[in-house]
Amino acid sequence: MSMSGQMRPVGGLAYYVSPPTSFTEIAQDPFHAIFYVIFILTACALFSKTWIQVSGTSALDVSKQLKDQQMVMVGHRTSSMHKQLNRYIPTAAAFGGMCIGALTIVADFMGAIGSGTGILLAVTTIYSTWETVVKEGAESGGGLNQMFM
Repeated sequence: MSMSGQMRPVGGLAYYVSPPTSFTEIAQDPFHAIFYVIFILTACALFSKTWIQVSGTSALDVSKQLKDQQMVMVGHRTSSMHKQLNRYIPTAAAFGGMCIGALTIVADFMGAIGSGTGILLAVTTIYSTWETVVKEGAESGGGLNQMFM
């Protein structure tokens, strides 16, 4: 148990994938902090690369969308566009995932209320809900003023 009254793992894999609770804990066990950072950044990067395959935003999907819209890359054939996009999209997805992971790590290390992951999920959910409300308001023709009044 930690000083805050919450249960904390003290060993094993669960200990190493849980965030350090303070900078003194980081100084006392730097391997734990390094393992945690590497684990989170790697997991976020891999999840992001997997997500582009699942969500329909992979290089193949984007090249098909561009072809359907009759857009081309100057100096490239339609078949080579997929290869060209494949050079950038997975790398950008992995980097974006690592940035999200870094944001989570910073929130965890700074002792944010709840966990950094929880805060990130809450903000993402609220923002997604807000986008839906704005989109539905625009589709109904009224805008936000008519929705809330």
